[in-house]
Amino acid sequence: MKLRMNHHKANPAAYKAMSGLEQFIRDSGLDHELYEWIKLRASQINNCSFCIDMHAKDLLKMGVSAEKIMLLTAWHEAPHFTSQERAVLELTECATKLSEAGVPKDVYDRVREHFDEKQFVDLIMAINVINSWNRLGVSTGMYPGAFS
Repeated sequence: MKLRMNHHKANPAAYKAMSGLEQFIRDSGLDHELYEWIKLRASQINNCSFCIDMHAKDLLKMGVSAEKIMLLTAWHEAPHFTSQERAVLELTECATKLSEAGVPKDVYDRVREHFDEKQFVDLIMAINVINSWNRLGVSTGMYPGAFS
């Protein structure tokens, strides 16, 4: 594999803007582990190997079991996820695949059982940020170890 370009160096202003969005989410009060689940699931959907590798490792460092991480693609059938995590994973899938069906009202309602309006917007912003990182990563040919 060969990295197409280093987007950090090619356009530092764009990288700074993305980093600002990332910092916004980190400062939002969103649970850090929940944010990592959002990042990993969206990255799986978008086939961003660089981000899948990074966020799976981040979850492991946080003490999440390898078993739970491996079951993320089948979270619908795995008993390892809380109702809050399930609602967020479903929202992540809908918002990442937005053109397929949008965000149905029942998904919105399930998320709102756990999160207020501000937190809902924070979740959407978190999903937006990782989808943007994935698009940068995939488009520039990033892969695990690309910058090592």
